[in-house]
Amino acid sequence: MVASGHALATEAGLIILRQGGNAFDAGVATAMALNVTRPMSAGMMGVAPTLLYEARTGQVHSYNGLGTAPGRMTVQYLRGQGWPVAPFFGINAQLIPASPDAWIAILEKYGSMSFSEVAAPAIKLAEEGHVLNKTTANFMKISWAEMALMKYKWPYNYSVFWKPFEPSGPAPGKILYQKDLAKTLRLMADAEQRELQNSGDRLKALEAARAVFYKGEVAEAIAKLHRDFDGPMTREDLEWYHGQWESPVSGNYKGYTIYANDAWCQGPTVPMVLQMLENLDLKSLGHNTPEYISAVAQAIELAYADREAYFGDPQFVDVPIHGLLSREYAKERAKLINPKRGFGKMPCPGDPWKYEGRPRPKNIYQPRPIPASLPPHRASHDTTYLCVVDKSGNAFSLTPSDFPYSPMVPGYGIMLGNRVQQFRLKDGHPAQVAPHKRPRLTPNPSMVTKDGKLFMAFGTPGGDMQPQAMVQVFLNIVEWGMDPQAAINAPRFKSKNFPDSFSPHFYYPGKIQLEDEIKDRAAALAQMNFKVEILPQGTVTTGAVCAIIRDEKGHLLGGADPREEAIAQGE
Repeated sequence: MVASGHALATEAGLIILRQGGNAFDAGVATAMALNVTRPMSAGMMGVAPTLLYEARTGQVHSYNGLGTAPGRMTVQYLRGQGWPVAPFFGINAQLIPASPDAWIAILEKYGSMSFSEVAAPAIKLAEEGHVLNKTTANFMKISWAEMALMKYKWPYNYSVFWKPFEPSGPAPGKILYQKDLAKTLRLMADAEQRELQNSGDRLKALEAARAVFYKGEVAEAIAKLHRDFDGPMTREDLEWYHGQWESPVSGNYKGYTIYANDAWCQGPTVPMVLQMLENLDLKSLGHNTPEYISAVAQAIELAYADREAYFGDPQFVDVPIHGLLSREYAKERAKLINPKRGFGKMPCPGDPWKYEGRPRPKNIYQPRPIPASLPPHRASHDTTYLCVVDKSGNAFSLTPSDFPYSPMVPGYGIMLGNRVQQFRLKDGHPAQVAPHKRPRLTPNPSMVTKDGKLFMAFGTPGGDMQPQAMVQVFLNIVEWGMDPQAAINAPRFKSKNFPDSFSPHFYYPGKIQLEDEIKDRAAALAQMNFKVEILPQGTVTTGAVCAIIRDEKGHLLGGADPREEAIAQGE
């Protein structure tokens, strides 16, 4: 079964499964197809945080598919370029690209097929074009100011995504062609096939495909782009870059183990929130009652306070992850939750260090967020999600992302995104920018096991909403007995009582947003110290969850979010 943010990407994964590929082959194929069909959400060569469940061993594996800042990028460099906050568009917003490295690493270690085989559906979609659905077409609609930026500052971006649809603009039913992107993927596939013919060695062939991107023709094109735009990325940055396999982090909720990538992303907040909520009697509050919404929102806000204080690239930052994920710490933090009274502002971070058996270090960053004086900027639509479970019980969970708010590579159809915006320039902040450091990423896939066996792969787009939507859907399934589709369809709420992960990091004390279906809770929540906003029906700012459950008999149950036309399909 495959569940993803686009029907054609789901079909791409199913094609690979039908051809005998495993979940890992199909996951890479689905990811590449999503990069083609959801370019405004997850452009090719962006981020690829990944979790894998290996049925043979019962183990969950994590790959940190997140690029780093270029070697020249420092706080001083960015301020010298005129940025008082982390850049959210332009050449200085680009990380070293991570997706191709992640694809090859996954295929090398767990795949059974060639890069050429798994890339074939994406190449076909890019070359022959695909019909825009409503979600993709809507996400391609940008303001006149943004259009002017694309047209005159980044004309190649404009030529790929907007010029073909003049004068009326992108619309459902129109066809998007990405022939340059198909060329780039074919360059990698051809290099692989040449090496296979020469040596017959599958691993060498996969490395040959990777080398085209990080050491060969594409690397030179990226380096030239940065020279032309006076950017910081060099050929040496690309040659240096490698993602890593690492142990996932995890927490527990009533016999379920919830896995996440490490604290270079916000993923650990999902088990942190659930472990706090395990200490409450949620059933007595009732599903989506004002008290239930208040309690869950407060657990999220407590976890996000710790996120703001402690999360950053563990290769640069001493993150007390074991303390943060200890059940004793969760119990201590849960005592701060009062279902009848919201915090009204971001709560203080806790002290997880004592649960690591060591004293709290001196000079720990103390969050002092300043309330935003401006309304939120344009809602970000970057990020989508996919999960795959195969007949053997292997599972794949990946949250690809990045939007073309920076110059694309001319002639190659690839975008490098704008994830530098998830750094901070503030001294001492755990996500402060530094050369070859990873930002604190929002995309975060999840995997859940029960009794050591796969229970569910799930995730969502949505920026800071991602863990919030994932927690709500998880509880809908585990606590309230819903099937995955009903759990996903259920109305959701969204706290904004913390600094936004996206530059300039707006903060709205006490604010909570409700989907239209639960707007009748607004008055009660306002009495509980929340500032309530009602979201319009059909909003796409509360996530677009996909999930696949494997039950005790091995049957697969899928769900996909209608909010963004996501699709789950099995065979």
